[in-house]
Amino acid sequence: MSDATPQTGGHSEQQHSPPATGATEPGAAAGSDGAMGRRPVEQPGPAATGTGDAAGRGDATEPGAAAGPAAVGPGAAEEVLPTDRSVRLGILLALVGGGLDAYTFISRGGVFANAQSGNVVLMGVAAAQRHWWEALGHLPAVVAFLAGVLVAETLRRPRVAAFLRRPACVAMVLECVVLAVVGLIPASAPDALVTVLIAFMASVQMSTFRTLVDTVYNSTMTTGNLRSAMQNAYEAVVGRSADARRRARHFAAVVLAFLAGAFGGGWLTFHWGVHAVWAACVVLAAGLVLFVHDERMARRLPKAGSPGG
Repeated sequence: MSDATPQTGGHSEQQHSPPATGATEPGAAAGSDGAMGRRPVEQPGPAATGTGDAAGRGDATEPGAAAGPAAVGPGAAEEVLPTDRSVRLGILLALVGGGLDAYTFISRGGVFANAQSGNVVLMGVAAAQRHWWEALGHLPAVVAFLAGVLVAETLRRPRVAAFLRRPACVAMVLECVVLAVVGLIPASAPDALVTVLIAFMASVQMSTFRTLVDTVYNSTMTTGNLRSAMQNAYEAVVGRSADARRRARHFAAVVLAFLAGAFGGGWLTFHWGVHAVWAACVVLAAGLVLFVHDERMARRLPKAGSPGG
């Protein structure tokens, strides 16, 4: 996403991953999302002992993760990976993130609604000029973004996750509903209404899906992903790290998906107008199908390893 925001959009922001979490038990459950996969095993190496930036390890114990048959890759044991951390889902979510930025920029007056840095800066600038009503005009999107964080964190609470069984899937369904409503809002409606709804949706997505295999990433912004791709590429060449090489490929795929989403979202918006946002619903539906497919594959894994299985 572009760092320049013509009006009320947000700048892409840097990401910071938590410090290395150490080894996890290979037989541990993947979470409460209803599948029986195992968490990836941390491997020692230069990238696993970083200083807490995005090249280090991500959250190793996300609640409510759905397991799928994807493996962690080179530099780690062949372990079943939760679907919500898979590169395949990360690519789909990045397509949605890039597409929504293009959609709001073209159809809603040059606004990037996925992030809130621009809104906070413009609020401060307006307040410094004593344009109080203008400053307050940037507040609803920020509040909607914060509300999205609260919703996502509530879905991750152990009791709520246990009740819903698949909180990540619930979050994606919520996104689909919000975007379906956005597609029904006519072009003549105030841009702020659409900005608020998309800011809420983007916040839910960003807060729910924040780990790419074993590294923190962001599917609604791309600055931090670009940095992580180059940082890991450097470590792969200079440090000859297999883990860094794998992460560089993963981040490059997500960045390219974000670009492809921006291209597709822009093209569809020029041709379909406000209804182009429904294409994001189709991509999210594909993500839900991926959860179902991976869960079925995970259930077959024990049978494949049994005698005659």
